[in-house]
Amino acid sequence: MRNRLGPLAGALLLGVTFLAPAARAEAQLSSDWAEGHNSRARLIAGEKVAGVEVEMADGWKTYWRNPGDAGGVPPAFDWSKSNNLAAVKVLYPAPKRFSDSAGDTVGYKGTVVFPVELTPKDPAKPIDLKLTLDYGVCREICIPAEAALSLAIAPKEKHALPSELAAALQHVPAPEASRRPGDPVLKRVVPELGGAKPRLVLEAQFPKGAGHADIFIEAPDGLYVPLPKKVSDDGAGNLTFAIDLGDDVDPKDLKNQKLTATLVSDAGQSEATFSVD
Repeated sequence: MRNRLGPLAGALLLGVTFLAPAARAEAQLSSDWAEGHNSRARLIAGEKVAGVEVEMADGWKTYWRNPGDAGGVPPAFDWSKSNNLAAVKVLYPAPKRFSDSAGDTVGYKGTVVFPVELTPKDPAKPIDLKLTLDYGVCREICIPAEAALSLAIAPKEKHALPSELAAALQHVPAPEASRRPGDPVLKRVVPELGGAKPRLVLEAQFPKGAGHADIFIEAPDGLYVPLPKKVSDDGAGNLTFAIDLGDDVDPKDLKNQKLTATLVSDAGQSEATFSVD
């Protein structure tokens, strides 16, 4: 098994660095936009949660935390210059699969908001949020971008959650313990590791419908797992996917590892963990 990030979807032609001015006041609910090549980024604020919003020109995309088989640049969030921030957790809305001549990638087009859970060191004081965001924006080529963003978030600020952030939170895949009615369910995983064509077979149910249904798999320690391929659909929301373990994978490296499955569709999204026994 190899540790694989993969090459960029195209040649790295240009590095783009841009800055957004600091928030003008504690009550400000978003930073100014940081303009970049075919994209722009900003911070938005809510109660105990912020959002990193990336907006892209038509036809351009950015990546999920696992960029897919064709390679790519997952976003990187550096909060180390923030003040009064004890802990931070970035959440990822459900991504989509994109296929082209280079292969399959996983990510977002148009606009994406990454919700960010914030824990202040002192709840009575504002959080001075400072972020260095590294991400890729890609079309035929992939361009690495860096944005420096800042926003002061007042303590106990009472205001409505920005609509962009509220929508993003609704599209974050729910873990098994908090799965919502209608979210997809991973019903069974069947390892078929022997023979000339080893694979993992995943059976899933999409109770609200299987429009754009997909599954993405992540393994610990950077282990590479190919993207699943849909092999059957009964038309009633029961789908089967298979992961080909014959190329670039040693099935023995997956034995006893805990893998994470992210299940997505137009109607719901969830996460599930499983072990390869």
